[in-house]
Amino acid sequence: MDSVLIVGGTRFIGRHAVEEFLDHGYEVTLFTRGNRENPFADREGVEHVEGDRTNDSALELARERVDPDVVVDCVAYYPKDVRAATEIFADCDAYVYVSSGAAYGASVVPKREGETPLHDCSAEQATDDSWDSYGPRKAEGDRAVFAAAERGVRAMSVRPPVVYGPHDYTERFDYWVDRVLTHDRLVVPYTDLRHLVYVGDVASALRVVAEDGEAGAAYNVGDHTLPVLGEWVELLAAEVGTEVDVVRAGERELSAGDLEPADFPLYLDYPHVLDTHELESLGWTATPLSETVAATVEGHEDGAGREQGPDREAEERVLGVLETF
Repeated sequence: MDSVLIVGGTRFIGRHAVEEFLDHGYEVTLFTRGNRENPFADREGVEHVEGDRTNDSALELARERVDPDVVVDCVAYYPKDVRAATEIFADCDAYVYVSSGAAYGASVVPKREGETPLHDCSAEQATDDSWDSYGPRKAEGDRAVFAAAERGVRAMSVRPPVVYGPHDYTERFDYWVDRVLTHDRLVVPYTDLRHLVYVGDVASALRVVAEDGEAGAAYNVGDHTLPVLGEWVELLAAEVGTEVDVVRAGERELSAGDLEPADFPLYLDYPHVLDTHELESLGWTATPLSETVAATVEGHEDGAGREQGPDREAEERVLGVLETF
């Protein structure tokens, strides 16, 4: 396999996937609508085909122009997108769908491929664009991958939890980087174990699965260690060379600032842990946290994420109450 078509590729996961495949000798073509700046416009070995992935004719044209060995689908948000792509690219050596850990429909620890149940997906959810339907839609996309494999298509999926790293347009992790860079005393809500994954590791998982994955299989991808939120803050502080007083707070304390735990980015009130042994069996390994945190801090832009969580005034009110205890 020496050519890859990346559906998406200019924003976050897709952008890192481009770098991953280039680093391993692939010729890369992006398929996007062209609505965003292409960071690879002048990059040797990267071509661009413009089109809307929801338009089957546009995907078919991309197939004819590129004739890719591998297709990596980063922007399939609806089950119909996956069904169409697995039909159009049925003759490719590999089709890899970016699914999500949110596809799992049970709060067990850890969540395992082929064992932990997936969300059901109603007809209404399959076309809905709200966050509430995100997990069901991704699960139905996985089922489309499984069905394609039964037809003889070498289709597979990769399931990441929350992804962090450079170029993250959600800026959820950036909120905490910004806080560590600008304040020495931070409110952190009590939270449960939440699996995260570095974006570069998602990109390498996509390549490894394309090369060595089994048709019809789904592969979890995640960091090898599971810091809770306060420990992430401490890792960030160590990386930037500062000391931060992590002040943990529950619902009662947060109410002083009219806040709830869910107001804080990356908060989760139940454990979300993915088993990654299936992916590791293909030879994949996660990057050490010391390296992922360093790369994320280096890629942080000044002020990014600041508006993604509570403002400092509300946080100060909570800190003021906690000082009286």
